[in-house]
Amino acid sequence: MDESHAKILVVDDEERIRRLLRMYLEREDYEIEEADNGETALDLALKNDYDLIILDLMLPGMDGIEVCQKLRESKATPVIMLTAKGEESNRVQGFEVGTDDYIVKPFSPREVVLRVKALLRRASSTKFLETDTSAKNVLVYPHLTIDHDAHRVTVDDHEVNLTPKEYELLFYLASSPDKVFTREELLRDVWNYEFFGDLRTVDTHVKRLREKLNRVSDHAGDMIVTVWGVGYKFEVVND
Repeated sequence: MDESHAKILVVDDEERIRRLLRMYLEREDYEIEEADNGETALDLALKNDYDLIILDLMLPGMDGIEVCQKLRESKATPVIMLTAKGEESNRVQGFEVGTDDYIVKPFSPREVVLRVKALLRRASSTKFLETDTSAKNVLVYPHLTIDHDAHRVTVDDHEVNLTPKEYELLFYLASSPDKVFTREELLRDVWNYEFFGDLRTVDTHVKRLREKLNRVSDHAGDMIVTVWGVGYKFEVVND
């Protein structure tokens, strides 16, 4: 993916917000398409290969949560959710269905551009890893194998489907077993957020990651350990 010419879908039922986002994003040479409701957004997202979707939470008909949930059944397109203040529980729910980031309204257009660039940069590096087979880069632990070149995670010989961000988080932790990372460090290095970001982003992704691993093996999920008051670490579990 060429980050500078990324194709972005902007979904919001307010025309002025779509127009504002289009103006700022087109200044960065991004290709912008729009949708003003959830049904249209989902149809477009499934038919097209967008590099990123900016998705309003409160939409007429199908809301942003449902759009993201249905999208994640077949696609891992990066999603930034737009939410209004006071919708904290909805934001957490958004992370649980696979949202990669959220921005609270009213927002700074400059912050949106920074978030978009950060997420595109992470997605771009992930896609490179999918196709770079010049060297075999595999992490092997009891019950868990991460093939970084193939971007594949297997638990007890069963492949586990992770979103790009879940995969990056797991690989980052597993690459340094027993090292404790603070939530701030994980936000900085996995989400690439230096000056902004919600620490709950890390917690909800860890929760979802554990749940997916635990569906196959309790041992695999137990490898992601909470260090109370500090953050998280990857700990090798031996039977």
